[in-house]
Amino acid sequence: MAKPTTPLLTVDCVVVDEDGQFLLIRRRNPPFAGRLALPGGFVDVGEPVEAACRREVREETGVELGRLELVGVYSNPDRDPRGHTCSVVFMGRIRRAKAKAGDDAASVEWRRRWRKDELAFDHHRVLADARLMLADAGTKARAR
Repeated sequence: MAKPTTPLLTVDCVVVDEDGQFLLIRRRNPPFAGRLALPGGFVDVGEPVEAACRREVREETGVELGRLELVGVYSNPDRDPRGHTCSVVFMGRIRRAKAKAGDDAASVEWRRRWRKDELAFDHHRVLADARLMLADAGTKARAR
């Protein structure tokens, strides 16, 4: 049986610190070179998506992540101009970390305000979804 043609599998990560800042990279390469984006990239064959997420964050920012939470799966065929990709997006919460640009990142930035920035791919939507998760978690914590 021939292998089906399917979307390429990617991961992205919403990294948030204890002050509510998000870790963004400035993309070094096309597409969207120069724009801010979440750290992420393609999943290697034989690699679990969680491991790919931790690897991409480490390679692009130098930040080591532990526990990951699933934010969602983003699969709009138009999300990447290179072709149809399907991204599994996780959130990693950390206290603080010094980040440094590496791999595909021209620079890294901790940002609290990102809504007016031109972000790559569908990362405005992803960050908005992650903020809702964080707000919901805060509401549940206060209710205890």
